[in-house]
Amino acid sequence: MLKVAIIGASGYTGVELARILCNHPDITLTAATSRQYAGQALAQVFPNLRKKTNLICENLTTAELCARADFFFTAVPHKTAMDIVPHLLAAGKKVVDLSADFRLRNVAVYEEWYQKHSAADLLNEAVYGLPELYREQIRSSRLTANPGCYPTSIILALAPLLKAGVIDPRSIIADSKSGTSGAGRAAQVGSLFCEVTDGFRAYKVGGTHRHTPEIEQEINTFLHEPVRISFTPHLLPISRGILSTIYAQLKPEVQQNDITQLYEKMYSQEPFVRILPENTFPATQYVRGSNFCDVGFKIDTRTGRIIILSTIDNIVKGAAGQAVQNMNLMCGFTETAGLESAPFFP
Repeated sequence: MLKVAIIGASGYTGVELARILCNHPDITLTAATSRQYAGQALAQVFPNLRKKTNLICENLTTAELCARADFFFTAVPHKTAMDIVPHLLAAGKKVVDLSADFRLRNVAVYEEWYQKHSAADLLNEAVYGLPELYREQIRSSRLTANPGCYPTSIILALAPLLKAGVIDPRSIIADSKSGTSGAGRAAQVGSLFCEVTDGFRAYKVGGTHRHTPEIEQEINTFLHEPVRISFTPHLLPISRGILSTIYAQLKPEVQQNDITQLYEKMYSQEPFVRILPENTFPATQYVRGSNFCDVGFKIDTRTGRIIILSTIDNIVKGAAGQAVQNMNLMCGFTETAGLESAPFFP
């Protein structure tokens, strides 16, 4: 059994990792770190884990962690991850990092959107952890950068069209809505119940959300010249889930059946991407608690645009579930191990 540790277990991503890993057939969860809850049982902090784990939250040094596990999930804030990950790799460990610290390949772009990078030498080594695009590279990686939630929903929706060259990439507009768990578990006014319920609002308007360069980085891998997209996130009064609605100008003469074939060709063998039947569109309640990404589309013949809709659970396929999927690939496990459960409903 592989010994696994979660560094940063006290957030929504951390508890979702613990929930999934408690049911994984090939691993033993041996450590969960938290400064805030050090000394408390993980199942006391998160009562949904009662009778699933006896782990105690600990504030461990890197050396202590390396003695306890061989594989690590770093579910910590940006900047914190880049301070920890080099020490884990130097000790011969494998890591899936869930922060943004290793997602962007260009250090100048990272520092423009985040802060000074103290482990820039690892950026070329880190593999972007979207299995549907980088499966073979992930298999041989010792450091995988887990994608952001919004980028996962948008990139999976666009990849077949970009790969086939059937849309104008300069016309892409991504309009995404997320549940409040995407803001994290720390108390903040903007995610209080009375601030969120019965309301719906945009935030980080005008191309200012930090996921923008990550989305553009992956879109541009399909293109001969870089493009910029319009991306606007919104906050939904729900706990979890992302719905992305993406618009792009379709090249003339491309028909609905042509698009269907492109999606089926790329995703028919993918365990966690579900292409919906014609005139059937995704909804967050049908992926809740699962590692699925549901995708549907419609051609607007009046404007010549295609409208693609995708949904994910932002803390499963958008975070913890995808991280476990990456671990499975990195460690030679069955890719779907621990992730086979159907979505919650209702």
